[in-house]
Amino acid sequence: MTLEFKVPSMVCNGCVETVTKAIKTVESDAEVDINLETKMVKIDAKASPESIKQAITATGHTIE
Repeated sequence: MTLEFKVPSMVCNGCVETVTKAIKTVESDAEVDINLETKMVKIDAKASPESIKQAITATGHTIE
């Protein structure tokens, strides 16, 4: 299942790494594609959207 979220609080590559690691803790083989310019996070994973959202927000980032 492909999910897309806008994470406007991402501002640097460190943010991208943090969000990617958080998603990988939920599902280690998830495919994560983050566009820092548009702040869009695209995830191909089997995990529930809610669990992925929780992992992202647990890092202190916001989702729109």
